[in-house]
Amino acid sequence: MNVFLLYLLLLKATVSAFSGMTVIPVMRDELVVKHHAITDEQLNTAIVIGRSTPGPNGLHVVCVGYFAAGYPGALAGLLALLTPAALAIPLLRFLQAHQEGRRMRSAIHAVVVASVGLMVGTAYDLSASALTTPAAWGVAAVALVVLVASRIDTVWVIAAAALAMLVLSWFLPGLAV
Repeated sequence: MNVFLLYLLLLKATVSAFSGMTVIPVMRDELVVKHHAITDEQLNTAIVIGRSTPGPNGLHVVCVGYFAAGYPGALAGLLALLTPAALAIPLLRFLQAHQEGRRMRSAIHAVVVASVGLMVGTAYDLSASALTTPAAWGVAAVALVVLVASRIDTVWVIAAAALAMLVLSWFLPGLAV
C-alpha cells in the first residue's frame, strides 16, 4: 500500500475520532473492508498491542500502519496519530469561543452518539473473527461482566483473558482453539 495514502487514511481515522478506540470503525472500514491492506485478525492484534503496552492512547494506529506497510507504515501511523494533537489547540480555542451556542452543543452531542454507534458496530464485526469457539465466547462474556461491574483496568482484563485462553488451550485443546 502507498505510504502516503496510508497516512491519509489513518489521519482520516484519527481526525474523525475524539478518543483512542473510536478510530477503529474508520480504520476497519478503510483498511480491512475497502483497501484490504490488513485483516481483521491484524486489526485485533494491533488493538491488543496498543492497549497492553505503555504509551499514548491510540498506539494501535502505529501498529495498524506497521501491519499495512512495515516500518514506513508505522511512521505514517505515528504521524497520523500526532497530527490531530498539533491541531488541537487552535480547535479548542475555536470551540471555547463558540461553546455557548445551542447548535455547537447539539453538534458535539451528535458526534458522541455517532461514535458510540460506530464502536458497537465494529465490536460486532471484530468479534466474528475473534470469538470462534465456546471457550472464547465464555472468556469474552466473563471479561465483559468484569469490565462493566468493576473498576479493573482494561489491560488487566485483557491479560487475564489471554491467560485464561492459554490455560484452556492447554487443558481443553478442542474447546479453546
